[in-house]
Amino acid sequence: MEYLLLFVSASLVNNFILSRFLGICPFMGVSRTLDTAMGMSFAVAFVMTVSAAVTWVINAFVLVPFELVYLQTIVFILVIASLVQFVEMVIEKSSPELYAALGIFLPLITTNCAILGAVLINVQQDFGFIKMLVFTLGSSVGYGIALVLFAGLRERVAFSNVPTSFKGAPVAFVTAGILALAFMGFSGLVK
Repeated sequence: MEYLLLFVSASLVNNFILSRFLGICPFMGVSRTLDTAMGMSFAVAFVMTVSAAVTWVINAFVLVPFELVYLQTIVFILVIASLVQFVEMVIEKSSPELYAALGIFLPLITTNCAILGAVLINVQQDFGFIKMLVFTLGSSVGYGIALVLFAGLRERVAFSNVPTSFKGAPVAFVTAGILALAFMGFSGLVK
């Protein structure tokens, strides 16, 4: 039950995009179509989960025992950057269309503060390996849910009659705000 609550908390109640406001750049940039939102969701989920596992092992067996905790952020960013390069090469080879659609936002996963945020929260909360995996999977699922929901809303709004002054970014920000308000309904569900 504890793991289920942690998963629900990470994905819905404390959603990285809509509650913690981490990872907004790809959220706004890649969410124009459902296809690119799905591709980015899977890429972020993979990088977030693998980087959390790798950094947990490095932190637990190298940084803490050798009293090198002050190097955490640098080491974590290096791990994330390496994984992003790997994902970028795989997507470029396996799906050139998705690679072209994601454009500049794919390498920006490296600086996606949602991924670094997940890794740092795991360390700050002193999660064990299983709890870290559950939290990170929940966080990545929540990231994907927010991204896909927002992409669906943006596709729908694109065919709506929007006043000229609200077309483009303004209506996207208003839509994101309303989606964040909807996710506030989950607050209180889990501490």
